[in-house]
Amino acid sequence: MEAGNPESKLYADEADEDDDAWEEVEDTENSNPGSWSSKCLFCEEWLPTAEQAFGHCREVHSFNIVEVHQSLGLDCILYIKLVNYIRSKSSTAEAIIQCCWEGTKPWDGDTFMMPAMSSDALLLFDIESYLESLGQTVQDGGGGHAPTCKDLPAAEHQVLLDRLRTAEQRATRAEEALAISIDDLNKMRTLSERFLRADQEEGEFPIKQREVADDSYYFESYAHFGIHETMLKDMIRTESYRDFILKNQNIFKNKVVLDVGCGTGILSMIAAKAGAKQVIAIDQSEIIYQAMDIARENKLDDKITFVKGRLEDTEIPVEKVDLIISEWMGYFLLFESMLDTVLYARDKHLVEGGMVYPDLTTISLVAVADMDSHVEHVKYWDNVYGFKMSCMRSALIEEASINVVRSEVVMSEPAMIKCIDVTSTNVRDLDFTTDFKLVMTRKDSCTALVGYFDVIFEKNCSKSVMFSTGPKSARTHWKQTVFHLKKPIELSEDEVLSGRISCRKDPKDCRSLIVTFDIRGEKLTYNVR
Repeated sequence: MEAGNPESKLYADEADEDDDAWEEVEDTENSNPGSWSSKCLFCEEWLPTAEQAFGHCREVHSFNIVEVHQSLGLDCILYIKLVNYIRSKSSTAEAIIQCCWEGTKPWDGDTFMMPAMSSDALLLFDIESYLESLGQTVQDGGGGHAPTCKDLPAAEHQVLLDRLRTAEQRATRAEEALAISIDDLNKMRTLSERFLRADQEEGEFPIKQREVADDSYYFESYAHFGIHETMLKDMIRTESYRDFILKNQNIFKNKVVLDVGCGTGILSMIAAKAGAKQVIAIDQSEIIYQAMDIARENKLDDKITFVKGRLEDTEIPVEKVDLIISEWMGYFLLFESMLDTVLYARDKHLVEGGMVYPDLTTISLVAVADMDSHVEHVKYWDNVYGFKMSCMRSALIEEASINVVRSEVVMSEPAMIKCIDVTSTNVRDLDFTTDFKLVMTRKDSCTALVGYFDVIFEKNCSKSVMFSTGPKSARTHWKQTVFHLKKPIELSEDEVLSGRISCRKDPKDCRSLIVTFDIRGEKLTYNVR
């Protein structure tokens, strides 16, 4: 080495760092063998031996070091690089398995010869002897050994065949989804062209239809894990469904069940545990891929068949099902219009005499006296840092707010404005107009009307279950829907506030609602978005 050469010094420093790192590992080799615990490659679990660590990786993470060797070849050097690559990049088992399918080795670089974790017992493991003890041929240089079918034990051969069939099924579904997407794009292109041609031609505008593209933002929102975490942690919601299923197992035993909008698959798994013969779980959102993994992790993938797609456009594996379950409710019950899909499933796929759960839902109103909220949302715009912004007040009042309403601000008895029997209703019935009467329980100033819904599992149930999203019930992620009034209404105890409410889908956005109140000669219109 030349003393004055900076490049030589740089290489010398890097070599010293590598030596230091390996000295730490070698120190471990010379320490008490009883302390050589091995950390899992993919999680924080520590195992007593390297063999047990690889067994853990196989059972918990579906990562089989033998299969990696069969695909890519692992000599001592490539094995060390692989371990350091996984640790330094925090790689997942799925990513390494993907490399096996593609035949790539992103860890095959000198960078990954340096230990990523000090005292890493897996780096001291004699991988070549381990593989040879399992009947695997190890070639220097990572040439790899691709066994033929006759080289494999019968059980392992069957596992590989099953995986190949699964991969083929996924590829087929992906091709079908791509064909649907292309068809959707063509439909949208045609629709856009018709709008452009009709720009100056009277009567040529097509009636707005519910296109697949209109739903994309809706399904994308359910691809985010956070929303599913919120729903699962809503104990009122999730435990009510669980209690209904497990306390009425006679309804599910040996039945074919369709779970519409399955999300993470929680309802599908509970139905399978309750004795369902088969569960078809369908969802358009990308979350369905996590649902597949969850079912496999809980050893229920043999009872649950997952289908990705919009139910209206997708064929399911069976023509008819015995039961339909779905958690379809949105804000003010009908926001998101997912009930439309449940009714479509009922009419197309449910056997005669089959059931849909939940089977009953209701929407109710109460009057509230919440002057703090009124000042915050309505009066605030009268003086914003010395300026009037009344136009902002008008625009914001028209947006119904989703908030938790304190029980103490409720000033009336509830009034039910809609009851939906899911087993018999139709989509046309979901747009409705009805009168209501709210009887005051005390003298106060009504600042808003609040909407909420109740959910009931009742028909054919040996143990009925229900839950409420009202302000006097335990909090749920649906909260309550608040319709702020422009001006408070002074009301006395036992006085009746009468009015009319109309609720319909927004023609510009079929997932949103337009709610209109007629109260004391004044018409108030709100958007639920």
